[in-house]
Amino acid sequence: MKYFDMGSIVIIMATFILFVLALFFTGLTHDILLEAGVFLVSVKLIIMAYKSSKSASKIEHELYEIKELLKQKNNNS
Repeated sequence: MKYFDMGSIVIIMATFILFVLALFFTGLTHDILLEAGVFLVSVKLIIMAYKSSKSASKIEHELYEIKELLKQKNNNS
């Protein structure tokens, strides 16, 4: 899985397992909304971390390109 690091995968699995266990022990009561909310917040945080990582990677790549252009300009001067 190239999209997620190992920490994210562990968090997803742990959250899902706890969600299923909560369903099993509490049943389909009104607490299901709370459990689903916790699960969705965890997923949202992981998605936000992934997007932030991709954005940082893109910025690093663009900065590298700018640095290389500046080096070329200085060498030609």
